[in-house]
Amino acid sequence: MNVPDVLLWGTIATLLLTTITAGSVAAGLSRMSLPFILGTMVTSDRNRAPLYGFVLHVAVGLAMAFVYAAAFEAWERAEWWAGAIAGILHGLIVLIVMMPVLPGLHPRMASEHHGPEPTRALEPPGFMALHYGRHTPIVALVGHAVYGAVLGGFYSLA
Repeated sequence: MNVPDVLLWGTIATLLLTTITAGSVAAGLSRMSLPFILGTMVTSDRNRAPLYGFVLHVAVGLAMAFVYAAAFEAWERAEWWAGAIAGILHGLIVLIVMMPVLPGLHPRMASEHHGPEPTRALEPPGFMALHYGRHTPIVALVGHAVYGAVLGGFYSLA
């Protein structure tokens, strides 16, 4: 495995994914802020949460880059289109599997079945994160496709 490429392109791909999702929030296409969601898992300080969440998101992005690199090594090819397809599959897993179970893992998120407590709680994302806006699944899939395309396009097989 080409670890320097994983670290370099994994960081760049994660930053692009984060930029795409943050840009969609700024453009009013989605209300899903991954750094805020992740950050509020570890702190109740809503001002520090985006910073902590950003660090966590980069760490998760780097860990996933190793998974992608392992797949590229197993396939004996790293192509932008293969990475983009893997990214779309990754995004679908996040949207269909992870988002609906997030309220059970997140200490500060309301659930689909029990409303928020008297303290401020995050809205649950729902299936495919649609509670964060109807464009959220598209934004998430585009961001993950870009993430995978960058890794597939620039990763050099060891």
